[in-house]
Amino acid sequence: MPAKPPAEITGYHAHVYYDDSTRDAAAKLREAIAARFEVRLGRWRDEPVGPHPRPMYQVAFAPDQFDRLVPWLMLNRAGLVVFVHPETGDDLADHSDHAVWLGEKLTLDLSVLEHSGDTRTFRGHNT
Repeated sequence: MPAKPPAEITGYHAHVYYDDSTRDAAAKLREAIAARFEVRLGRWRDEPVGPHPRPMYQVAFAPDQFDRLVPWLMLNRAGLVVFVHPETGDDLADHSDHAVWLGEKLTLDLSVLEHSGDTRTFRGHNT
């Protein structure tokens, strides 16, 4: 298989997972992210949505923020599980083969990601 150029990455998503006992920590982390980085914060999702097995919110960011935001999350995630994936137009590969986990690796429901032409897309919206 030929190598894929990083230029195929148009952006990234970081999904911050929480539950009732960690929601306050997730809120503090969200505030810190918003204050320090150029990101788009998604809605609080208090129920699993799309491939995500737990409540979460999404942090969308440009490729030029990766080397600042992801190392910061590694050190400051307050014990929360964070899932980071690129956006290449192939949602299935982006959520499986191209992703990184900070903390516990959760099992995603990849069945909601479908093949559409030459790319795989998510049947829904999770921001």
